[in-house]
Amino acid sequence: MTKFILAPLTGAILALLISTPLAARETGAITNLPLPRFVSMKASTGNVRRGPSLTHRIDWVFQRKNMPLQIIAEHGHWRRVQDREGQGGWVHYSLLSGVRTVLVEDDMLDLYMRPDPETPVTAKLEGGVIARLGKCGPEWCQLRSNGYRGWAPKARIWGVTPDEIRE
Repeated sequence: MTKFILAPLTGAILALLISTPLAARETGAITNLPLPRFVSMKASTGNVRRGPSLTHRIDWVFQRKNMPLQIIAEHGHWRRVQDREGQGGWVHYSLLSGVRTVLVEDDMLDLYMRPDPETPVTAKLEGGVIARLGKCGPEWCQLRSNGYRGWAPKARIWGVTPDEIRE
């Protein structure tokens, strides 16, 4: 009887391990959240330091609220982040938000009524615009910006991984 109970359980565990991407299994030592992961700037300005403490030199200052950033490491109250160009450094966690935003990569990006290019265009977003991220399927994500809402191809925005699905 034990064989029959363990077999489905073992199968479920194997299915979970196989279906979970390798990158999704790495977690931060401090938060136990996935690394890398996307966040946004909570503050209007934020110092980007060379190391994870106030004694480290400030390399530059992020000056754009809601800008999407990717956390690649954690140390105490500090998060190592990268922007779209791969530039980054250490930022205090209090300057970051879990609210997901994306950066429009292409100029005049069409937002569609549904995740289908045959549906009507609801808006066009300029390159560099920051939009709030909603649902994402395999190829499309729902975005909101300045009162407009629509769906855009995932490949034309930065701030979401290619295999990320959001409900």
